[in-house]
Amino acid sequence: MPWQGPATRVDLALIGAILAVVGLGLALRPLTPFLLAEHPVLLGFATGDLVAIGAGAAFARIGEAPLWLVVVAGALGMVKFDWLTWWAGRQWGAGIIRMFTAGDRAQQYAARATRWNPWVMRLAVVAAVLPGVPAPVVYAAAGWARMRLATFLLLDLLGAALLTALVAGLGYGLGQRAVDVVLLIDRYASLVSLTLIASALLVPVLKRWITRSNHPPRRETTHP
Repeated sequence: MPWQGPATRVDLALIGAILAVVGLGLALRPLTPFLLAEHPVLLGFATGDLVAIGAGAAFARIGEAPLWLVVVAGALGMVKFDWLTWWAGRQWGAGIIRMFTAGDRAQQYAARATRWNPWVMRLAVVAAVLPGVPAPVVYAAAGWARMRLATFLLLDLLGAALLTALVAGLGYGLGQRAVDVVLLIDRYASLVSLTLIASALLVPVLKRWITRSNHPPRRETTHP
């Protein structure tokens, strides 16, 4: 657990909220193909997924939705739960970094980040939405560094809006070609959803079976 000593009510409420967000993301996965083809703007708000934002912009190109709504929904979808990670960093500091990262080097880097110049930390929060950047670590480090919540929310939303506008512009430019791809996904949505569900159920079972096969239980021997 990321806290030290007995858990307080705040600790339990915060970890429960984080687990609920993770559970929501897992629950939405099987519905993604249907929402992508029928309600991409709603999917963009629900998940902040870049593919959904691009699909929504493509639908906007053919008059199915206003482009500004695609950008607003996508940006809000990307940042709507980030304040929980900021709060976790403020509440637990290095504890939540240990949960997000497995290596000592990443933990040391996050610890050094809390001592950066405030402007460097602010730029890191804006850039955290870029693919490949460990956004949870950056957001937790911002909370650990005692960045004000209002400042964090503003910078986080700025970064999300810039990236969303870029992706939406690309989707809007593709227009009907992107819509045709989305409709093709819709045709096989049921198969895709069932595959996602089956994978979520079978992969842990297969991993457990492989582990047991490689490490069979030892038999106890008795000596006369």
